[in-house]
Amino acid sequence: MELVEVIYRLTASLPSEENHGLESQLRRAAVSIPSNIAEGQSRTSTKEFLNHLSMARGSLAEIETQLEITVRLGFFSAERVAAADSSIQKLGKQMHALRKALEVRK
Repeated sequence: MELVEVIYRLTASLPSEENHGLESQLRRAAVSIPSNIAEGQSRTSTKEFLNHLSMARGSLAEIETQLEITVRLGFFSAERVAAADSSIQKLGKQMHALRKALEVRK
């Protein structure tokens, strides 16, 4: 959830012409991470949980890519996205650890 908050705060300052572009893409990807984890956890099999965790990891990669685009296009400085990068790294490590724990349960 931390990353969702960071992304919403960050994208609030994107130019209005990005409302249906990068802003929307970043926000949807951010929200889909905890949503996929929650949905996967509620499924009946570990295999399904792992699948949803994989989708969440894909959304995390989308955010990394889209933030790089915002920097390259000059919307944000690298320093401005540092908080998001920190949250991304932290969440990536947590998801990796969860994946490893689930794979043991298979």
